[in-house]
Order: sequence, then C-alpha cells, then structure tokens
Amino acid sequence: MDKSVSPQNSLVSVRHLTFTRGDTKIFDDISMEFERGKITAIMGPSGTGKTTLLKLIGGQLFPNQGIINIDNKNVHQLRRADLYSLRKRMGMLFQSGALLTDMNVYDNVAFPLREHTHLPESMIRTLVLMKLQAVGLRGARNLMPNELSGGMARRVALARAIALDPMMIMYDEPFTGQDPISKGALVHLIKSLNNTLGLTSIMVSHDVQETTAIADYIYVISGGKIVGQGTPQEIKQSTSEWVQQFMTGAADGPVHFHYPAKDYVDDLLSSGKRY
Repeated sequence: MDKSVSPQNSLVSVRHLTFTRGDTKIFDDISMEFERGKITAIMGPSGTGKTTLLKLIGGQLFPNQGIINIDNKNVHQLRRADLYSLRKRMGMLFQSGALLTDMNVYDNVAFPLREHTHLPESMIRTLVLMKLQAVGLRGARNLMPNELSGGMARRVALARAIALDPMMIMYDEPFTGQDPISKGALVHLIKSLNNTLGLTSIMVSHDVQETTAIADYIYVISGGKIVGQGTPQEIKQSTSEWVQQFMTGAADGPVHFHYPAKDYVDDLLSSGKRY
C-alpha cells in the first residue's frame, strides 16, 4: 500500500484490487490511496486499464478480489439505492464529454439538477449560470453541442459534472484531442476548481506535461501492477526504466517498439507460408 498518503486522509482507498477479463489480468493486487482535497493522477499507456479503474471505483464493475472504499463506504457492498446516492456525490468528466446532443448548453448543465433535486426552476437557473460562469461559458448557454469547439464542449461537460456540488470528480483523459490553448485552459480550470470547491480529483491521463503540471500525486501502472508512484518531481526522477520511458516518450525500452516475432532474417527467407 502507498506509504506516502495516510489512509486516514484518503477519500478513496483501493486495497489489494484484482480484476480480470477472461484470461487477462487487468489489475493484479494493487493498492492506492486518493487523498482528500488533492488531485491524484493515474498514468500509463493506452490499454492498461485506467478507465476500467474509474468504472470499478464508481461501482459499474465488480472486482475479483479486493476492496474499494469511498468516504468509508465499501462501494461493492452497498445496496443499489445507497450506491446511487453515493454516485450523486461523484462527478464524472467523460473522455468524449458525453453532452446530450438534443439539448443546449444550459439544459445539459441543468439536467442533473432537474433529475436529482426538487429545486424550483428559478434556483436551477441561478445554479446553472454559476457553474457556467465558473468554466467561462455563461455566454454560450443557448448554443447546441454541435456549435461548440472541442475545448468548449469539455468545459460544458465539466460544468455539468460539478452541478450537484460533488465531493469528488473523476476525469477520463480530459486533455485528449484538445489544442494547446484548450489544454492550458483545462489545466487551469481543473486546478482552480479543485482548490476553490475543495474537491478530491482522480485523473486518468497519458498526457505527461499537463498532468504533471497539476497533479499532487501520480500512480503509473503497467501490466496490472503499479510500476511507479510519487509526486510529479519524484516520478520525473524515478530510476525505473519503464517509468522513464513513459515519461520521456522514448520509442524503445522495457516497452518494445516491435511486437514479438521470430528472427527477421529467418522470416524473410522462409518458404512464404501464409499464417
């Protein structure tokens, strides 16, 4: 288990988690702590199970072994009603944004308030405008999703994620597909919202520069294991060849460029049999 973050300070604790799909072990007895009020990043190349971990934390998937506690509640032992109640306190920023395409910006942000509260429409209007102001898009409230740039759509999705004033937000690849200006705006926004609202943030990403700029703590995963962990500075100074290859984007290293194959010359000189 991570020794740098005390379980007493954690909002989310992942303990001895094992999860498999078929014969593939996605996670092999991993433990993580996500500290209250901090931004914790989960990094690693595509296909290492980062998004799967968010689904396990949210109770959408069940582990083969291990425990996930959120605010001292065992997620996978909760009754359905209690799990739904807990999810209302968890915001989620999906990789695609996942805006409802037949609703304008205002109604997208108002949607969770209308679904999960009994507030009058006048109060909902105030809250929606507050959330849109926080992400800099109050003036875009009448636009439809197809009228938004990629960066604007991601910011609207973030306004929707904080509509119910959650205690935590999970970000699934928030910087993917964004131009440099949009990335910079999102970095600033995520950090400022976390500090202003006192959120606990869990960020899945493989964008090294943006993530290390705002994360308080980073876990690097590969092959079902945690191969590195620490503050951004500690990760940058890691002696692990795998961590260094990932952080620097080297083409070859522990993760090889070539998929395993028989000897190249032997392959060229073989009979030409089709496989």
